[in-house]
Amino acid sequence: MANHKSCLKRIRQNEKRRLHNRYYAKTMRNYLRDFRNTKDKATAQEMFPKLQKMLDKLAKQNIIHWKKAANLKSGAAKLIAKKA
Repeated sequence: MANHKSCLKRIRQNEKRRLHNRYYAKTMRNYLRDFRNTKDKATAQEMFPKLQKMLDKLAKQNIIHWKKAANLKSGAAKLIAKKA
């Protein structure tokens, strides 16, 4: 266990940030799952801008890596193009 007051504070901060990051990453994964499960192309096109915005924000805040965000956006765009 930590011996210094600053270490104890750092542990508290890290735990708070970890929970915050986990919440937003999970929210993004749920939205991505819903996006992938849509059958209708029009619905997917409506959801796509919000998905892009969400991924860009998470990448900017270093919750996910910027290349992961780029790969997810690219895959989502391909999925829209593939839908009938």
